[in-house]
Amino acid sequence: MAPASQADDQLGPSVWGVSDGRAGNAAQVRAVMRALSSTGRWMQIAHIAGAGHRETPIELTPRAPWTLLPGGNWPMPLAALPKEQRSLFQPPFPDVWIAAGRRSAPYTARIREMSGGRTLTVQILDPKTSADKFDLLVVPQHDDVTGPNVIQTVGSPSHFAADDMETAGQAFADLADEQGKSCIVILGGNSKAHRFTEAAADRLEAQLAALAQQKWRLRITASRRTPVEIVARFRAFADKVGARFWSGPQDGQNPYLAWLLYSDAAIVTEDSANMLSDAAWHALPIHIARLEGSSPKFDRLHESLISRGCARWFDGTLAHWQYPPLREADRVADAIIEKLIARHPQPALKDVKDQSVVLPDWLE
Repeated sequence: MAPASQADDQLGPSVWGVSDGRAGNAAQVRAVMRALSSTGRWMQIAHIAGAGHRETPIELTPRAPWTLLPGGNWPMPLAALPKEQRSLFQPPFPDVWIAAGRRSAPYTARIREMSGGRTLTVQILDPKTSADKFDLLVVPQHDDVTGPNVIQTVGSPSHFAADDMETAGQAFADLADEQGKSCIVILGGNSKAHRFTEAAADRLEAQLAALAQQKWRLRITASRRTPVEIVARFRAFADKVGARFWSGPQDGQNPYLAWLLYSDAAIVTEDSANMLSDAAWHALPIHIARLEGSSPKFDRLHESLISRGCARWFDGTLAHWQYPPLREADRVADAIIEKLIARHPQPALKDVKDQSVVLPDWLE
């Protein structure tokens, strides 16, 4: 873990991004941090003299028996952490703490308490405890959590920085010539609510084979949760029909962002709010592919995307339609900016006219 940055010439608040190590949770933290760090937003809060910024995201790994209890009932939560992680909880505390995942929630509440309320605490995803323990609680609309400090998002807060998109676009510039009938296929996997069964794979493979015969250019990517046998199956399918396939470094440079940029439609399995939201951020027509299983929460997620015009259920055919891109991380970042400025009012122009703004390394 990188040490806290103590550069005297760094302007702007110190920010800590925290997760419980789960990839989906860490992705949401990164999305909000990247949205917050956009130049236009950062210039609004560059007058805040933060200390102790951490460029490397923090991963907290509490152990049992704490993890067997609801996060709101953990006694002495710091004792659940390894010694090196407990040492993080000391001054200088950050100006902004952004965390995701139920197991990080006790520490979000703890840092708020230890900082005397100075740290603006943002908790992403339903912590299954009182929203009053945080300054901002960011939950998906389908979790049905409300409150004066609650931001409900449609899906997950996704965000892609302009520099990252430019880099991806240049690295895979050849894909620009393959637009017009190109589709990214994003495969999820097993979860509490869904199973990627052989029957689901049979159905999806047959549908994709028909699209390949219709001259659709398919770009298939698997996730960390995709079962090994499903990965092998769709890798072989891609070889057979001439589709592109990626599931890890063994397949070369990760094309995920470029495929989102250079595709005309998306097929996304129903099990991941993050994957669906990534496609919606790019305003791709989303065709939701069914797996086995369901849950009321995911039913509400799918309905929220469908009612907003982002998605339809995949029936084997692809369609084109348009809708405003889903930019929920930007909305969360704007709420953080508003609260920071309320705590740290911007100085009058005459007080800063002779100052030069130096952005920290993590923003460049």
